[in-house]
Amino acid sequence: MTKMFDKEEQFHPKNLSWLLIGLWSVLVAIFGFFFWKIFGYVRRLFHQPRLSPRLTPPETINHQSIETRALRIASSNLFAGIEKRRLPDGQEKFVLCAGSRNFREPWARDFGFASFGLVELNEFQVTREGLEVFLLNQQPSGQFPVKVHSTNVVDRYVHSLLKKEQPVYAPLKPKYTTAHKTISLDGNGLLIIAALNYAFRADDRDFIQAHWADLKQGVNWLEKHALEADGLLHQKAFADWADSIAREGRVLYTNVLYWKALHALAEAAAEYNYLEDRYYFAARAHYVKKSINDHFWRDDLGYFVTSQIFDNLSSSGNLLAIAWEMTSPEQAHSILDKMNEFGMANPIPTQVVHRPYPNKFIAIENRLGGIPHYHTHAAWLWLGAWHVIALGRTKRMTEAEILLYRISKAIVRDGTVHEVYAPDGHHLSTFWYTSEAPLTWSAGMVVYAHYVYQRALGRVKERRLNV
Repeated sequence: MTKMFDKEEQFHPKNLSWLLIGLWSVLVAIFGFFFWKIFGYVRRLFHQPRLSPRLTPPETINHQSIETRALRIASSNLFAGIEKRRLPDGQEKFVLCAGSRNFREPWARDFGFASFGLVELNEFQVTREGLEVFLLNQQPSGQFPVKVHSTNVVDRYVHSLLKKEQPVYAPLKPKYTTAHKTISLDGNGLLIIAALNYAFRADDRDFIQAHWADLKQGVNWLEKHALEADGLLHQKAFADWADSIAREGRVLYTNVLYWKALHALAEAAAEYNYLEDRYYFAARAHYVKKSINDHFWRDDLGYFVTSQIFDNLSSSGNLLAIAWEMTSPEQAHSILDKMNEFGMANPIPTQVVHRPYPNKFIAIENRLGGIPHYHTHAAWLWLGAWHVIALGRTKRMTEAEILLYRISKAIVRDGTVHEVYAPDGHHLSTFWYTSEAPLTWSAGMVVYAHYVYQRALGRVKERRLNV
C-alpha cells in the first residue's frame, strides 16, 4: 500500500503545475520562433523598394510615327525585364523576367515568345544565357521547367498587393508543374523553337553542337504525350497558355507548337548536317501536320477548331499556323476572313476566342476574382502581334497596317505594354487583379511583329518596283 501511495503521490497538483509550466514554455518558444520568422519577413518586406512606375522613354517624343514610338516603348519594356540572376551553383546568368510586379521571374512560355523580339534587337547574349538557364534545369527525361523562380506565389502576391519590388536575392530554382499541379507541354515546344531561331539568327553553331542532344530530348519528351493513333499531343486541363480554361485532350495551339518544333528541328538538322535527324523530324512533322488538318480543320466553319470539345475559333493556334506557313493559302485567308467577321481585333488586337467557353470550364479562381474573360473576350497584344504577322504572310498589308496602328496607339496611350486588355480597350483591372505592366512576352512580340511587318512591306515595294 505504501508503494502504491508513493506512485500516486507523483501526480500531486504541484507536479501537474510544473508540467503545465513546461508545456507553456514550449508553446511560448514555438510562438516566439514563428513570431520572429514573421517579424523578419515583414521587416524585409517593408525594406523592399517600392515599385517604380515604368515611364515612357523620353526619346519617344522625338518620333512622329505612333508605330515608331510604340516600338521604342516596347523595346524599353523588353530591356527592363533583363536581369542578372544567381543560380544555385553560384554562377550568374542574364535572364528575361516575365514582368516586374507579378512575375519577376523567367517563364519558359513567356521567354520563348519574347525571345523573338530579343533576337530582332540583337540581344544575343541575353537570349543565349536565358536559354542556358532552362537547359541547365532540363530533366533527364527531356522536360524543361515551367519556370525558374526564387519566391513562392504567396510572397509574390503580398509584394504585389503592397506595391513592393519582389526580392531577387535567393538563387533561381526550377518548377516543373503549373499552379494547377499539371505539366505544361507548350513550354517545351517553345524553348526548342526559340533556341533554333536564336542559333540561326546569331549564327551560333557552337550552341547547336553543345545542345543538339538536349533539344532532341526535349521533343522526345513531348512525343511521349502523343497518341499513337494520330501522333497528336494529349494534355491535361489548365495546362497550356490559356491556363484558366479546362482545355484537355488534343488542343490546337499545343499541337501547332509541336509541329513547329519538329519542322524547325528538321530544318536545323539539314543546316547543321545531322542527316539522320533531318529525315526523322521531317517525317514526324509531315505526319503531325496531316493529323492537325484531319482533326482540327472544319470546312463548314472555315477555321481550325480549338479541340474536339470546343469548336470556337481560338486565335493562338490559328494565327501561329498561318504565321509559320502550316496552312494552305486558302485556309489562311478563310481564317483571317472569319476573324474579321467576328471582330476579334476590335478594339485592341487580338481577342483569345471568338466565342467564350462555358462557365463550367473556367477556373473558379478567375470567376471569383472577377476576371472570367481573362482567356476569352480579353485581348492580348502578343496575339495581336501574330495577327499582324499572319496578315503580312498573306500579303494583306493594309489590314496588317491597321492592326499594327491599333496596337501602337494603345501602347503610346498607356506608355507601356500591358499584359491583357478588357473588352473596352483598356487594361484589365479589378479589386483582386491588375494587369502586369510591362509584360515582356507581349513587348517582345510587338517588337518582332514590327520588324516582320517592315520586311514584308519592303518585299511588297520591291516587287512593285520590279513590275
